[in-house]
Amino acid sequence: QVQLTESGGGLVQAGGSLRLSCAASDRTFNNYAMGWFRQAPGKERDFVAAISWSSIRTYYADSVKGRFTISRDNAKNTMYLQMNSLKPEGTTVYYCAATTTAYRTYSLSYDSNSYDYWGQGTQVTVSS
Repeated sequence: QVQLTESGGGLVQAGGSLRLSCAASDRTFNNYAMGWFRQAPGKERDFVAAISWSSIRTYYADSVKGRFTISRDNAKNTMYLQMNSLKPEGTTVYYCAATTTAYRTYSLSYDSNSYDYWGQGTQVTVSS
C-alpha cells in the first residue's frame, strides 16, 4: 500500500525555521496534487499549502503566505514545507496529503475532504 511519511518536526523558538519533508513510498503521487495541513490539539485540521503535480501551481493559506514555501521533488518522491518566521503557536501536528481524484490537474484544493491519502503527522512546537 502506498504510504506518506512526514519528518522534520521538532521544537523551535518563535522566529525560527523548520523544513518538513513528506516521502512517498513510490511514484504514485508524482502525477497528483499534494498538500500540507496542520492540526492543533482540540482544533480542526487546517489547510496550510498545496502544490500541483508539476510544481507549476502553489496555493497557501493566508496565515502562512510569505513565510512558508511548499515544493516537491518528484525524482525523490518527496514534498517539502519550508517554514520561516514561525509564530509561537504552541504544538501543532503537520500532515501531508495527496489527492488522486484528478490526474495531472492544476486545480488545487484547501478542503481536506479532497485528499485521499494522508501521512501520520509530524509534531511542531514553537515556543515563545
